[in-house]
Amino acid sequence: MRLPLRTDDLGIEAWRSVLLASNAALRAIEAELDRAGTVPLTWYDVLLELQAAEAPGLRMRDLADRVVLSRTRVSRLVDEMAADGLVRKETDGNDRRVVWAVLTDAGRTAFRRAVPVYLGGIEKHFAAHLTDEEKQVIATGLLKVAHAHRTGACEPAREDAP
Repeated sequence: MRLPLRTDDLGIEAWRSVLLASNAALRAIEAELDRAGTVPLTWYDVLLELQAAEAPGLRMRDLADRVVLSRTRVSRLVDEMAADGLVRKETDGNDRRVVWAVLTDAGRTAFRRAVPVYLGGIEKHFAAHLTDEEKQVIATGLLKVAHAHRTGACEPAREDAP
């Protein structure tokens, strides 16, 4: 379906579409994880990042950057997950200000249980509605935006800049 929009409205419509599609797909995937009796989606994201990390885990600050949540929210999530035995917090031996989130064996098991539900949800609630060409365009375009923010290209102009 092609939307008849003026060129200056395309950016706003693209942004709105990203938000609507993301919200709908995430809610559907979250519901499937819940029905399957696995960890919630936010916990899955934390487990995914910890699973992908090199030993011993991730510093809390780095984990917050990777899961796109506030540091406060990540800290609360990790505390909840630690109470369930899925992760543990460890203070860095060299710098007591640094706290690491470390995946436990129970966390690995919970992650493995959730993976097929999560990947199936991505296919069912997102990818199945797009052609391969559309998937490529979306991936390329959104990665450009993400890269621009990682490199600082989208930092707001400073008022004292010449």
